[in-house]
Amino acid sequence: MSSAEMQLVALREYPQIASGDDLAAFAVDALRRGGLQLRADDVLVFAQKVVSKAEGRQVELATVTPGEKALELAHTVQKDPRLVELILRESRRVVRAAPDVLIVEHRLGWIMANAGIDQSNVAGPDSDCALLLPEDPDTSAMRLRERLAELTGCECAVIISDSFGRPWRVGTVGVAIGCAGLPATIDLRGQSDLFGRPLRVTIVGHADEIASAASILMGQASEARPVVLVRGLPARAPHRPATALLRPSGEDLFR
Repeated sequence: MSSAEMQLVALREYPQIASGDDLAAFAVDALRRGGLQLRADDVLVFAQKVVSKAEGRQVELATVTPGEKALELAHTVQKDPRLVELILRESRRVVRAAPDVLIVEHRLGWIMANAGIDQSNVAGPDSDCALLLPEDPDTSAMRLRERLAELTGCECAVIISDSFGRPWRVGTVGVAIGCAGLPATIDLRGQSDLFGRPLRVTIVGHADEIASAASILMGQASEARPVVLVRGLPARAPHRPATALLRPSGEDLFR
């Protein structure tokens, strides 16, 4: 059996991001500083926060007026009513609400805490603001891929990663909320296992696996490593966006 290996490199000295910044240009500069040149079979994983910041998704809570539903729900979950108002605006429905817990179905379909809205690593301690997810992370990934190709002549893949908690398991992991240039899922049904038994249900969450690996280098606190180069992945199947990772409601036994 042949050996296999994969390389992950967190780009160094990636700057703090403001609205309108060119994330792809910053990534290319960081690659050059590290003596790296982008290849067509590479994947660049961007943390959601830098994408949201570049797209101007930062909201000052002082500009938010909570409605009646937000005020009522804030009392239950014991969160800032202005933050709860933003969460409701970004959500289709509330899934679970308890003290310090607000699980919702995001408007894009993700089941997640606080609609992905975060206040950590957004601004300084004197700022009272929150950061929303990108409007359309798959489109954001596609635009980053196109911009990287424009700057380098190389059509690598791009993943936008966010940190999700998981039901029945403790701890957060990186998952893909945006994807371009690679398959978010790989369907292995019909292929054979080691002993020739056909696989019946195996669909690999390919983009999630890559995002989770990259998040080890990105970190969750003050590491300041929001972009990770992933190199050495095997040949890719047809491209599929991150929305392919969403389980259809008719197949969700817990909904």
